[in-house]
Amino acid sequence: MSLPSLRLKANADRRLRAGHLWVFSNEVDVAVTPLNAFASGDQAILEAAGGKPLGVVALSPNNLICARLLSRDVKHVLDKSLLVHRINVALSLRERLLDKPFYRLVYGDSDLLPGLVVDRFGDILVVQLASATMEKHKDDVLAALIQVCKPSGILLKNDSAARDAEGLNRYVETAFGLVPEWVALEENGVKFEAPVMQGQKTGWFYDHRMNRARLAPYVKGKRVLDLFSYIGGWGVQAAAFGASDVMCVDASGFALDGVERNAALNGLTDKVACVEGDVFEALKQLKASEERFDVIVADPPAFIKRKKDLKNGEAAYRRLNEQAMRLLNKDGILISASCSMHLPEDDLQNILLTSARHLDRNIQLLERGGQGPDHPVHPAIPETRYIKSLTCRLLPNS
Repeated sequence: MSLPSLRLKANADRRLRAGHLWVFSNEVDVAVTPLNAFASGDQAILEAAGGKPLGVVALSPNNLICARLLSRDVKHVLDKSLLVHRINVALSLRERLLDKPFYRLVYGDSDLLPGLVVDRFGDILVVQLASATMEKHKDDVLAALIQVCKPSGILLKNDSAARDAEGLNRYVETAFGLVPEWVALEENGVKFEAPVMQGQKTGWFYDHRMNRARLAPYVKGKRVLDLFSYIGGWGVQAAAFGASDVMCVDASGFALDGVERNAALNGLTDKVACVEGDVFEALKQLKASEERFDVIVADPPAFIKRKKDLKNGEAAYRRLNEQAMRLLNKDGILISASCSMHLPEDDLQNILLTSARHLDRNIQLLERGGQGPDHPVHPAIPETRYIKSLTCRLLPNS
């Protein structure tokens, strides 16, 4: 396969040689290799200013990140063979660490497959193609996954906003075999069913697996509030770990149907209650009703999706956590989580400290958590580390 060249400006290769995988449009020598000569989804040989090959890249010529490194060996272009190899490498990590086939199998750049995310639910795979290059090689992706994993069904869940920047249409379709509306999974010994077709993202969030496991010592015999509960990842596990009762709050009735479904799966219906409505309004109503909880989980959707959202997003995190603290008993536990990549962990910690002091409470930081190892972090790409989970103890000021 003969590929065209993409030439970098002088010294623009330093970051890539140091381990990064991205090329920005202002780093390309467009006089020699104009970006408008490429189509979105093309592959090219990336060259240093002097012409030395640096590897094979996938191209998004209209974006700020105009190319992503696929391989540092120019002989290894993106095809079925490379996909099989990379998926096998990714699979070996998950199988080493996790004893059951419920995990994120492929995590984009971190698994050297930019634009590809695959979540595994036993013999069902849910695939997201976020780049034009991966979309172009959809058949190769499917063939590689079938060869490596031998699934009974593959769902293409291609309805994310990331596709818009690539000029790709959004769609959800069964690409192989049969995929039910709800698929089974197990996490930390608790059974769930996830709505892979109509649910958020791939239907489930494996990234908080290890943080949810750490609920166990905090919730036994305690009253728990799960905010932005979705289908009960935190709340149902809290009940399974021995909570006396759990209240799940979410704006989506569909999600809360999932909570009830998953509570019933584990024989926990009598322990789990649902409240449908805006979380901030629900917090106000719970305060007015003088409700109190021993443990509160605040795991909202990303309040900061872009850097320009930072100020408003930080205010939302402050408001959420402060309102949650008002409902905690005097020796209460708050698990405050964020999936906003643009919010550093130290900033979340400062938000919690400021909120506690505003309420005249003392705060102890007990545990820090991140994403599980099936969401490996690429050390050169901080964007691949996005999950924060801080477990705190709130005490009276005296």
